[in-house]
Amino acid sequence: MKRIYLDYSATTPTHPEVVKAMLPYFTDVFGNPSSIHSYGQEAKGAIEEARVKVADLIGARGEEIIFTSGGTEADNFALKGVAFANESKGNHIITGSIEHHAVIETCKFLERRGFLVTCLPVDEYGLIDPGDVKKAITDKTILISVMQANNEMGTIEPIAEIGRIARDAGIYFHTDAVQVVGHIPVDVNELEVDLLSMSAHKLYGPKGVGALYIRKGTKLIPFMHGGDQERRRRASTENIPGIVGLGKAVELARQEMGEEAERLTYLRDQLIKGLLERIDHTCLNGHPLKRLPNNVNVSVDFVEGESMLLNLDLEGICASTGSACSSSSLEPSHVLLALGLSPEQAHGSLRFSLGKWTGEEEIERVLEILPRIVAKLRAMSPLLKSH
Repeated sequence: MKRIYLDYSATTPTHPEVVKAMLPYFTDVFGNPSSIHSYGQEAKGAIEEARVKVADLIGARGEEIIFTSGGTEADNFALKGVAFANESKGNHIITGSIEHHAVIETCKFLERRGFLVTCLPVDEYGLIDPGDVKKAITDKTILISVMQANNEMGTIEPIAEIGRIARDAGIYFHTDAVQVVGHIPVDVNELEVDLLSMSAHKLYGPKGVGALYIRKGTKLIPFMHGGDQERRRRASTENIPGIVGLGKAVELARQEMGEEAERLTYLRDQLIKGLLERIDHTCLNGHPLKRLPNNVNVSVDFVEGESMLLNLDLEGICASTGSACSSSSLEPSHVLLALGLSPEQAHGSLRFSLGKWTGEEEIERVLEILPRIVAKLRAMSPLLKSH
């Protein structure tokens, strides 16, 4: 049985060209970049080359890119770094109700340290109203953090509008762009962001490496203390193979992004249309147009998402019920609840996220298999019987 992978938002396979680019840095070019001899300087050169590639992709400068262990660290670095460096100016942070747990949990940590956090609501499509951001600002506000696109239901937020509001108010603005970078165009100057998080394994790079863009002049404290690596902002010997892999993944993304986004948008829309037509009592979650090219999130009434997921897996189809970071939780998705869905509707959600190796054959397979699974589960469902 051919397996079909439709969980690219959780992680992507590492591109063969990325693996090829990384291999020499495990064996031949193994020096410590802090060493002044030729082995070390060769490794350092590879880091700087990757840094420039990442910066070019998002319209930044090389010195504004700091490599991290991934998106979660980048989010932590941005929020804690700015909060603790600027607490003499204020202690108020604004964020959204559908943020990734890396932002939500960091905000909770900062609340325990005396910071005040305003968590803004979203509309039924998952959009934050920039007007709400403006209203929430006080003379103590030091940071706004709103994700560029949601990882569960794919809605793309009005980041440029929020960025202008933050800029006019003189407040630092961070966006978690983990789901966006490498998939649709990102320009930090057009978005007017001061900090931006990304992760390699979401764009066909390796796991365990990411980056944080920090606009020149942004005041924040180092995330890790020790040596002088990463301009004294993140101590620790750099993950050379991972950084090289991120650089190669970014290079490939620049070449393929436009064509790939168009292809995936077509497949995404075919899947959405087919699911809504073939399975009654099904609704699309997130904005119908302002959404990531590869994201399909639906709620199917009278069926548990986990049951659908397990049955799909038995048919060789891999999808998810929401964020991979919370997949072990039995609680309904905080993202879907924020849209106004009931706990039952949230529990009945499925996310299909498409990628480089998704074709029309895979979409048709889902549209053939899932309606049968739903019919079978509904026939046994106490949810339907009590309706």
